[in-house]
Formats: sequence, C-alpha cells, structure tokens
Amino acid sequence: MSRPKKSAGPIYAFALSWLVLSLILPMYTLAGLIAVAGVSLAAGFVAGSLFRKRDAKYAPPEPQKAPEPAPEKSYGPTVDPIVAEGKKAIGEMGRLYSSIQDQSVRGKINELMRITDKIVQDAIADPSDVPQIKKFMNYYLPTTIKLLNSYDRMGSQGIEGENLTKSMHSIEDMLDTAIAAYKKQLDSLFADQAMDIETDIEVMNRLLDREGLSGNKDFDITAQSSMQGGTQTEEK
Repeated sequence: MSRPKKSAGPIYAFALSWLVLSLILPMYTLAGLIAVAGVSLAAGFVAGSLFRKRDAKYAPPEPQKAPEPAPEKSYGPTVDPIVAEGKKAIGEMGRLYSSIQDQSVRGKINELMRITDKIVQDAIADPSDVPQIKKFMNYYLPTTIKLLNSYDRMGSQGIEGENLTKSMHSIEDMLDTAIAAYKKQLDSLFADQAMDIETDIEVMNRLLDREGLSGNKDFDITAQSSMQGGTQTEEK
C-alpha cells in the first residue's frame, strides 16, 4: 500500500513567516534572528497540524479485510472424505447440466445429482454405511461423470455422424441404467435399518399381545363384556 503524500503547506507557512518577519524585525541582531526563527517554526507547526487534520478528514477509508470463511463442519475422519468427494461430484454434474442442452439428458443428470446427495447424507446419518458408499464413490460416480463429459464434448462438436450419434445414444441409455443402479444403491443402505424396524415392530406386537393391548385382545375383551352383560340381563 502506497504511503500518503505529505502536504507542502507547513513549509510554505514557515517560509512566508520568515519572509514577512525578516522585513519587520532586525535580522542582523541575535535577538531578531531568534525571534524570526521561533515565530516561523511555530507558524510551520500550526500549519502542519491544520493540514494533517484536513488530510485525515478527506483521506479514503482503510480497506476492510474480508472475513475469513468459517471452517466446514467435520463429521469425522471417515465421513469427511465422502462429503468432500460428493460435493465435488455434484458440482461437476451441475456444470455439465448447464453445458448440455438436451433437456432429456439434463433431467437425468438432475436425478443423478439428487440421489447422490441422498447417499452422501446417509454417510453423515449412518457412518457404518461408509465402506459400502466408498465403492459407489470410487467407481460408479466417477465413471458416470467421465461418460457425461464425453457426451458433452461430442455434443459440442456441432456436427452429425454415425459414430458420434451412436456413442451419444449409448450414453443416454447408460444414464437410465445408472439412475436405477443409484436408486438400488441408496435402497441397500437402508437394509439394516429396515431389519431393525421389523425387529422393533415384532417386539412391540409381542409386548402388546402379552399385556392384552393388541387389536385382537381388545376385540376379545369387548366381546366377553358384551356376552356377560347379555347373560346378566337374561337373569334379571
């Protein structure tokens, strides 16, 4: 940053005071010389103070430092790489979404991004799924992005040809297969949770049956109460 330029005002004030006083006071005497020098220095000092105040008033404000970005939340050493890789992949698919003009392909890319984000969120919610998700991140996801980049390059050629058309159609068909595979991958991540849920439901049903609070037991109790009430009426 360049230093501010100093004002010449104090120098001019000193010189002017010296000139004026030299015409009034006797410069040939020691007392006159001291008086001229003292008053001139005082004038220069006062002028310097005034000019410094003026410069401070009109000086441009100091540039403010940009706030440092907040550190990203950590989910642990096993989950953080999954989150980082997922964000990178989704960002790249977003770029390809903007570059590719075919609306059908863009719709498929959008669906792939949506499922990928859910898989990443599952890693955060259930870190025990990370080993299974790593396989998805290390092969299926980068291969899909590689093929999408190839599709984008071929589409940008602006020409039609048998090989180009065939390859692009093959990639379009592959995207349908990829979407199905991504969904299957996401569903498999919930296999353990589904098993736990079924176990909890079974335990709950047994507990309700034992306590006589299940639907069937309630029906039996009601029926027995009705029968007892009818018997008492007949006896009366």
